[in-house]
Amino acid sequence: MKDLEKLTVEELVRLISPNSDIHKELRKREVIRTKNITGELGEYYVVQYYNNTPGQTNLFLPGPGVKNIDVLSRNGERCSIKTISGNNRTTGSFWNPDSIKNNEKTFEYLIICILDDYYSLNMILELTWNDFIKFKKFNKRMNNFQVSVTQKLIDEVKVVYKKS
Repeated sequence: MKDLEKLTVEELVRLISPNSDIHKELRKREVIRTKNITGELGEYYVVQYYNNTPGQTNLFLPGPGVKNIDVLSRNGERCSIKTISGNNRTTGSFWNPDSIKNNEKTFEYLIICILDDYYSLNMILELTWNDFIKFKKFNKRMNNFQVSVTQKLIDEVKVVYKKS
């Protein structure tokens, strides 16, 4: 491989761009399907962990066009997966604020995948719908909800995996 220190920023970005060999290989292995690499890696790690850990339910991807759901459990439970990485401690957005305000359950579980600075799996948290309702925060400017990962949240929800 090239001496990375000698490459420009643009050349480095091309190594991870959608046309790069790395990106193509991750697509071929069905690790990523979209341009949201962080989110896709999180979904991959979660599915792999659940499906390869005794005592955890198996997860699978729903068909195309399913809204607000990233995976389904073997028992038909709907799960939303949000991935955060590095120093970011807030999940991506939940864009169905009216449903959430009316407590219309759009998923049974929220699974938060936390990656370290090197995109390796650091922690998996599992929140029930009631946990989600308790910890959600409304973003008035964006008209959506998010969840902040705090020590209080970690202490109160199910920690499925934590890197030792």
